Amino acid sequence: MMNDKELKETIEGLKKDDSRKFKQSFDLIVALKELNLKKPEEQVEFFVQVHKTIGKKRKMCALVGPEMKEDAEKVFDTVVTSDQFDKLGKKEIKRIAGEHEFFVGQANIMPKIAQSFGRVLGPRSQMPNPKAGCIVPPKAPLAPLYEKLQRTVKISAKKSPNIQVLAGTQEMDVADLLDNIKFLFDQIIHHLPREKNNMKHAYVKLSMGKPIKIHG
Repeated sequence: MMNDKELKETIEGLKKDDSRKFKQSFDLIVALKELNLKKPEEQVEFFVQVHKTIGKKRKMCALVGPEMKEDAEKVFDTVVTSDQFDKLGKKEIKRIAGEHEFFVGQANIMPKIAQSFGRVLGPRSQMPNPKAGCIVPPKAPLAPLYEKLQRTVKISAKKSPNIQVLAGTQEMDVADLLDNIKFLFDQIIHHLPREKNNMKHAYVKLSMGKPIKIHG
């Protein structure tokens, strides 16, 4: 498994990188092996919540009926109600999709959501996903879900045997970055069909930097 001391030193070194005029993100990259991704049972896709933060706020959009509008507007960055769906053109939906990381949908209007947003959100894998808790019944409490999604990370390998996932940012404490990287790494292993036997290499990198091997 990963060497905590070496990983900590790698993180500390990357945090000192000031070659860019902006604070970069930390990505965890995991190269997989001996997976047949043509078989659905060997594809990887799941959601996990890190313990504290990933270091940046995500914008989220709620797609709800009029009865949830007031509650949703208190919590979400953008709210689109079902009576507005037909008024949105494809260009506007693409703009909304590009500005938001997660979409939450009201369960009893999901057919309408699929009809209006599916062509844009589907190919982007942004449709409200029940695995992340993003399909909610009417009048469900929304604030706890919003906070949970701020810590939620999607991990996926369905077409390529590589996983690249946001683990944090340069502004975060070393301890929190270390915790996130180790936690995400462990979660990936546990979700692989043959666990560590499907693991080839793991790397950590800044968003604009070169990968540094941390395992394998």
